Amino acid sequence: MTTPKPPTHRGSLERREQKLAYLMLIPTFLIVFSIVLGPLLANFWISVKPVELADLRPAKVMVNESLRPRPKEDGQEVTLRYRIRNSSQNDAIENASFTDVLPAGLTLGVMPSGCATEGQTVSCELGDLEPKQRFDIEIPVVASQAYLDAGVRPRDDKAATFGSSQNVLTSFEFTTENFTKIFNGPEFWTVLRVSMYYTIFGTLGALVLGLFAAQLLNTAFRGRNILRGLFLFPYVAPVIAVAFAWVLLLDAGPGGTFNALLMQMGATDSPINFLGQRAIPFSVFGLNLEFPMALTTVIAFEAWRYFPLSFLFILARMQSVGGEMYEAAEIDGATPFQQFWSISLPQLVGILSVLFLLRFIWTFNKFDDIFLLTGGAAGTRTLTVDVYEQAFAVSNLGAGAAVAVVVFAVLLVFALIFFKFSPQDDG
Repeated sequence: MTTPKPPTHRGSLERREQKLAYLMLIPTFLIVFSIVLGPLLANFWISVKPVELADLRPAKVMVNESLRPRPKEDGQEVTLRYRIRNSSQNDAIENASFTDVLPAGLTLGVMPSGCATEGQTVSCELGDLEPKQRFDIEIPVVASQAYLDAGVRPRDDKAATFGSSQNVLTSFEFTTENFTKIFNGPEFWTVLRVSMYYTIFGTLGALVLGLFAAQLLNTAFRGRNILRGLFLFPYVAPVIAVAFAWVLLLDAGPGGTFNALLMQMGATDSPINFLGQRAIPFSVFGLNLEFPMALTTVIAFEAWRYFPLSFLFILARMQSVGGEMYEAAEIDGATPFQQFWSISLPQLVGILSVLFLLRFIWTFNKFDDIFLLTGGAAGTRTLTVDVYEQAFAVSNLGAGAAVAVVVFAVLLVFALIFFKFSPQDDG
């Protein structure tokens, strides 16, 4: 029978170092949680709450005080009026009350039920206030010359209010009403289809343009560095500037440069509303179809604006491939297309798959481009635009958060499928 060896000093030291390492990582975990997971969990929380913009402000006791009529002489009897109301349209306030310090020179008369005085301080117990409830409390007072000489009014010092109410954001009452509303909405599935169409073709367009630009600028020629810098312009320019430039170029009015060129060349008889026309009908093989004009224009803008990112990554990967392979292929009589298909493309599969994943996620979450170009009109309303419409235009934060949860679910499913079936880089 062998006796177990006692733990060595080295093993104990490693455990202490491991604990110290975890302790040092705690600030990092907290930062990640607060920046990434915190807003995500908050969005899930709001999505199961019937919360609107008005619910962000908790119910509060509002007190407005005044003297009626305004005293003008010593010893004049007037009425101190407190106008009480519940600021919330939906939530009640429990155990409401207020205290108010009156200016010197006002003598209080008979106090109404629920109110008491101590010196110049008035305290009133209001009980429970129903939503939208309003009422007045009137107290007779006598104004002295000292009050008139001071030149102050009761409203100059606001009353302190008290009370408790249930906040829909912090309560533990949940509902699926938001998801039921958006899924049963007449436009949800259309918006989801537009989002997928915009994301897939916008992503593929950016990758194809980036691949073409990288292939073009991978060959050495005079002025190549200057051209590379120019190719980065769409990506580094402010989105508000380039979007406004596209709106001016594609304007259907007299100032639209692109329409003016088309009409001068005889390509069209009338201006085309690129950003305002939902679809253009056409026939192919006896089939009546519609071309999504505004959506296609927005996709073209997406591909043009974000192809430089793909261009940089693809060009860097191309330049890491040795030139000996291309020289051998050229000696064997391979055409440029055959060299690209058999040598370049297999080396680019890995970087293209990563770019497709990143661009898909970013494009699916894209809001500013569409909003600046069309505002989500003319068949360009995507899920991210729908989040804005639900949360702020309709003032339904719960429904907007529910749409955001759908966006998260779609991207999560896509990422899982992508990681399972994504190709590997052969290089």
